[in-house]
Amino acid sequence: MKVLIIAPNVDATDVGEAFVAFKWVEALSRIANVTVLAFQRAGRPDLAGQLPHARVVTWPEPSWARRNERLNAMLKPAWPVFSTHVRKWMKSAVLAGEDFDIAHQLMPQAARYPSPLRHFDVPYIIGPLGGAMDTPETFRDEAANAPLFTRLRALDQYRFRYDPLLRKSYSRAACILGVAPYVEDILADIPLRRFEPVLELGVDDVEQARPRTGQQDQLRVLHVGRGVRTKGLRDTVRALAGLNDLQGVTLTSAGSGEEIEICRAEAKRLGVADRVTFRGKISREEVEQLYSSHDVFCFPSFREPAGGVLYEAMRHGLPVIAADRGGPASIIDASSGVRIPVTGPVQFAQDISAALRQFAQSPALRTRLGEGARAKVLDEGLWSAKADGLISLYKDILECPSVPTPTRKVSSATPIVC
Repeated sequence: MKVLIIAPNVDATDVGEAFVAFKWVEALSRIANVTVLAFQRAGRPDLAGQLPHARVVTWPEPSWARRNERLNAMLKPAWPVFSTHVRKWMKSAVLAGEDFDIAHQLMPQAARYPSPLRHFDVPYIIGPLGGAMDTPETFRDEAANAPLFTRLRALDQYRFRYDPLLRKSYSRAACILGVAPYVEDILADIPLRRFEPVLELGVDDVEQARPRTGQQDQLRVLHVGRGVRTKGLRDTVRALAGLNDLQGVTLTSAGSGEEIEICRAEAKRLGVADRVTFRGKISREEVEQLYSSHDVFCFPSFREPAGGVLYEAMRHGLPVIAADRGGPASIIDASSGVRIPVTGPVQFAQDISAALRQFAQSPALRTRLGEGARAKVLDEGLWSAKADGLISLYKDILECPSVPTPTRKVSSATPIVC
């Protein structure tokens, strides 16, 4: 099968979307004839050398796009440049008589970018798409200090309803992939041919099971994530304050950002500062050590599109406490952890506290759910298995094309009849 993949950044030495795109392309190139179109970032290893099994076509990434890394990651200002390169290359390929069975716009993950693939006849897929989640109303007062460019999410629904380029890109696609089922609801204003939930993240392997704290009323809790309000660290600190009768329950935070100092002050205010350790930004090796040495992963992020950090913890055999919303709601089940309803800040912290108490008082529960977490990742999260699943989806799409309709959307729960 000849597959064309486009993604602005693909890089094994980077983080975020660039690294995830690399893992997808690497896995797919081992089982299909893959051509990938991407930027080559100055100072980074040659992409062709990173992907020996794929045909690689790159263009220099504009230097001005990299001046603000956070802004570049959030807004992709060079996307129009990349799209122009892709269109010109594909026109030349068509003139040269080259064809592909299917094309796939793998990144950007945010559902905001019109696809250059809409201009061509090759069947194409977009995704896995994520983002576009709003902050629950009950948390907006505490999350009001978000950077201005992150508030542009408020325009997403308007664009899904009225942006002709975005709507055409998605309605013409043979299939839209979403990081979780909620994405289909977000795109409800666009008539899709087909939708499939596919978590964009995976793992190479799982860690060996190792003994953890088996003592009752002793619990080492871990939170890993950027220091922003939506990641739920503040709620976890507040939850710890509800366990003052269990002094053996401690919390470690790994991550940096404006929220960390707020949480440090909150821990002091609530009298739990002696049970909370803020590690700040640490190396990947140190994070892996934390996964190995702790008992429970508490990540109640209430605006989490995907939740790949959950996979990181689960591959180490950590049971998970997560918010029952967005990506985590589709990752965590009764075999691997506890989902907390997203209510308001007070009730949310109380419910997290109750879940932590359960784990603290039952070593058997955390062992059982930890084993379930590892098994779940092994079953559905390995990159090799995810690539096999995507190839099967490609074949199914080619064998059974569908057409968009404004009154009926095809989802993973709706069987397709050829």
